Amino acid sequence: MEKLTSVYAFESGRFDREAWHQIIEDFADSSLYQTWSYDALRRRPNEVHHGILRDGLRIVAAAQVRVIRLPLIRTGFAYVRWGPLWKIKQEDAKPEVFRQVIRALRNEYALRRRMVLRVYPGVYQDEDPALRSVFLEEGYREHEQETEDRTLLLDIRPSAEDLRKNFHQKWRNCLNHAEKNRLEVIEGEDDEIFGEFVRLYQEMLGRKKFAAQADIHRFRTIQRDLPQGWKMRVFLSRSEKGIGAGAICSASGDRGLYLFGATNEVGYADKGSYLLQWRIIHWLKAKGCVLYDLNGINPGQNPGTYRFKSGIAGKNERDVLMLGQYDSCATMRGRLMSTGEARLLPIVRRLSRIKDKIVG
Repeated sequence: MEKLTSVYAFESGRFDREAWHQIIEDFADSSLYQTWSYDALRRRPNEVHHGILRDGLRIVAAAQVRVIRLPLIRTGFAYVRWGPLWKIKQEDAKPEVFRQVIRALRNEYALRRRMVLRVYPGVYQDEDPALRSVFLEEGYREHEQETEDRTLLLDIRPSAEDLRKNFHQKWRNCLNHAEKNRLEVIEGEDDEIFGEFVRLYQEMLGRKKFAAQADIHRFRTIQRDLPQGWKMRVFLSRSEKGIGAGAICSASGDRGLYLFGATNEVGYADKGSYLLQWRIIHWLKAKGCVLYDLNGINPGQNPGTYRFKSGIAGKNERDVLMLGQYDSCATMRGRLMSTGEARLLPIVRRLSRIKDKIVG
């Protein structure tokens, strides 16, 4: 087992909601997926862990770990989504800190606990390409995925005027059209406006016969629990014909993340979704974000959504791949579990639900 260098110390345990959110507030790469509320509300208390890396007394990296234990055998899976966090606000990023924290996570979960550890960092290939080598050097292997995670990024540091000029011409024309329609934009964070969006979103899924890629109801539950300053922001456009479009976005650290969008026939006609994105960009700038992640594109399977997001990213878009997911396990059983994960986890979830009913 490789040891941490003498100046760093790693602690693994469980923090309460307030303490954890206070810790991750200091990181420029914090995200909704590393908030206490994102994992704790759907897991048992002992299935959400927190790790912090200290340099002396100072916390320089942190990771929330979701644990799935397998029945009968003393092992399981440990997941870190969009973590670890290692970029402290207003400071230069230190790759050595990243190396030390992923080494510490491997020591704790793959080596000491004999679990399959999977780390999915919120990192873009064009920004930190060298981190792939760090994973491989520290005993991880790349997790094979059917498709690479691809997204579009917009740098929102320029002025609003320059950002507007950057939009693709057709997209900007639609924004002009929306503004001429004198739409009302409603925005907020309470449960009532979230419920309005849910109704619009479900109506859209039913009309298009789409399968939801994320559970909007779970995100609503998360929203209720998130403290002020961490809550997602809901945006709705309304005309005299009613609600036409909606969007949900989060802002954490220096990055905004587009989470959900929905439009009905009213919204298609009045171009409300274009006005909402323009309002989101203003909100993110006011929150101090420097980057807007449009959260996933697939031009082949969903060309309409791709064109819409590409229009936002505009002439200076960054079409990027995520760095990927990385596994570490110390045993042959772990490697077999990692390979058979897709078949194994549904069985585990069913057994867990049965156990909950018996205990309840």
